[in-house]
Amino acid sequence: MAELVTMPKLGFDMAEGTLVRWVKAEGDPVDKGEVIAEIETDKATVEVESSYQGVMFRHLAEEGTALPVNAPIAVVVDEGEEPSDDELDALLGGAGVKKPKKAAAKEAEPAVKEDKAEKKAVPAEETEQDVSPAGGVRSSPLARRMAEEHDIALSEVEGSGPQGRIVKKDVEDYLESMRAEGREEEAEVVEKTLQPMAAFATGEIPEDEVIAMSRLRQAISRRMQESFMNFPHFYLTRVYKTGALMKLRKELNQLLPDGDKLSVNDFIIKAVALALRQYPNLNASIEDDSHLRRHGHVNVGVAVAVEGGLMTVVCKDADQKPLRLIAREVREMAERARDRKVKTEDIEGSTFSVSNLGMFGIDEFAAIINPPEAGILAVSAVQNVPVVEEGELKIGSRMKATLSADHRVTDGAEAAEFMAVLAEYLEEPMRLLI
Repeated sequence: MAELVTMPKLGFDMAEGTLVRWVKAEGDPVDKGEVIAEIETDKATVEVESSYQGVMFRHLAEEGTALPVNAPIAVVVDEGEEPSDDELDALLGGAGVKKPKKAAAKEAEPAVKEDKAEKKAVPAEETEQDVSPAGGVRSSPLARRMAEEHDIALSEVEGSGPQGRIVKKDVEDYLESMRAEGREEEAEVVEKTLQPMAAFATGEIPEDEVIAMSRLRQAISRRMQESFMNFPHFYLTRVYKTGALMKLRKELNQLLPDGDKLSVNDFIIKAVALALRQYPNLNASIEDDSHLRRHGHVNVGVAVAVEGGLMTVVCKDADQKPLRLIAREVREMAERARDRKVKTEDIEGSTFSVSNLGMFGIDEFAAIINPPEAGILAVSAVQNVPVVEEGELKIGSRMKATLSADHRVTDGAEAAEFMAVLAEYLEEPMRLLI
């Protein structure tokens, strides 16, 4: 039986994709779940898997063609089947397939250069007002700055300006006198600091450059603007004790092979998922003006830095999975994301997200909610800091995390309770292993 393969919808805001490459040629056998093509979306290059078993009968789109979501791209038939054109027309709803025009590559736009009219330089001395600093030495601001920067006492400089005012030329003459007195090395060091940088001296300052935004950056821009404008964000920050977590992580990693080591983020994903089970309003999204959808699955999106932007991969049912499996899945999905070879299921279906910048040493930040979710947790670095415990000053392991929540879905008190439950899991991490 002939079956249609269509352009998949990857994410709620995807409108079209570009067919980059056919992996299966016409006439090739196709197994269910086998990759048949690669498509490019705003977010990544994604492998399209066949839902059918049979033979690739016909391509309905050429490589490089941009197609809307759900548009037919191929026909897969049973082995030995030869459907007629009439049968194909019936399969396509009684209408022939019009191949969209191949996406034309845009010519690189030349850098925009501004014509800058040459302006006659006005000596700084002519625009500066007299200044009488403490001690009664009159000097221009430029001369005074030069003297201060290079440890030159103005009282040793003879001024040539009105009423003995010291100007730039007087400081330069003073440097020459240093040479004459055999202080060439000192004078040379000071004089070098007065010279313009090489690029400025040779006129090699780069011009302004206008570059095209990547599709990924355009998608991030559109989604984040929509979220920040339409989602009423509010923010809660809490400091978490992480001494026990870091100790447990070290002990577990000593027992695990190199390929299965646990990151701090793996513990956070598990803790977030378990806390969301207790606070379903944060594992939700707005359905319409009068309905809220509480998701049955807890699918934690994990922000991954990729070339040209950011991508969210999704750890499905994170509340049900052991830490080791979470670590393996997230690591593999992140690698595929960086290689721009994600699978459809890698980036679909998140119900709450985590953004971790701890590896960059960030102390604290707030993230923008990833639509249509109701919240995102921004995680900062684990640090050893001074803390007071039982009246004594000690060194403690601490981490800040900031929740950004949609005020249409939840309120401050409920969000604060969620952060408190999260503390129970992070500060008593053995709970994550039960």
